[in-house]
Amino acid sequence: MNTLPNALLTSMPEPERTARCELAALYRLLAHFRMTDLIDTHISLRLEDGSGHFLINRYGVLFEHIKASDLVRIDGDGNVVDRYFPNHRVNRAGFVIHSAIHAARADLHCVIHTHTAAGIAVSAQAKGLLPISQHALKFYNRLGYHRYEGIALRLDEREQLVRDLGPHSAMILCNHGLLAAGPSAAAAFQTIFILERACQAQIQALAGNSELILPDAETCEFTAQQYEGDDESGLIELGWQAALTLIEPQRQDYCA
Repeated sequence: MNTLPNALLTSMPEPERTARCELAALYRLLAHFRMTDLIDTHISLRLEDGSGHFLINRYGVLFEHIKASDLVRIDGDGNVVDRYFPNHRVNRAGFVIHSAIHAARADLHCVIHTHTAAGIAVSAQAKGLLPISQHALKFYNRLGYHRYEGIALRLDEREQLVRDLGPHSAMILCNHGLLAAGPSAAAAFQTIFILERACQAQIQALAGNSELILPDAETCEFTAQQYEGDDESGLIELGWQAALTLIEPQRQDYCA
């Protein structure tokens, strides 16, 4: 595994250094919660330096091994513009999906894409995510759906990805997986965590082969609105800091 020499760390602008460490932590957390698919799927984080560039993982590294030095700075056209690690390889499909969202949504700084068993299973179900759990109600009328078009290698798919996401911060990629985003790593993490749990609950509920209870529409909408207060109340950051304690012993490694 490559490590980021201290000389490069200290020569980097502090905001980029912090962003790399934060994104590496998010990769490690997804590994901790088993939301990985070997070397596939990805998380990106926009750099807030006005460049329009974002960080994404070097292709070929497991999430549980990601370090700050395994993150690659790329531009909106998929070009590696990382003066520290110019030879790192980037997953083409990761670029297509993430660049589409970053270019169209200035409010979404962090984008997560997963291929979990539960997420893929729900993505293959005709009715999508059902409003059968408190977790699922966070996404009531607040979830996009994108029809499967093959492995996301074509640039012309980006327009439809953006259109299908609409104003939402989460989307089910049909026959494929899940996408969650947010204005910060903390917000994106909360969204993917809750969406993944909702999918897990749905698969297990359907496996019970029993009639499901669905709350009425008014209750569903009320609950979704309750979730929208999480940011103002500080719950998103509180949850993020709590999650980080799960990987605190790895901090020196993932920030390298």
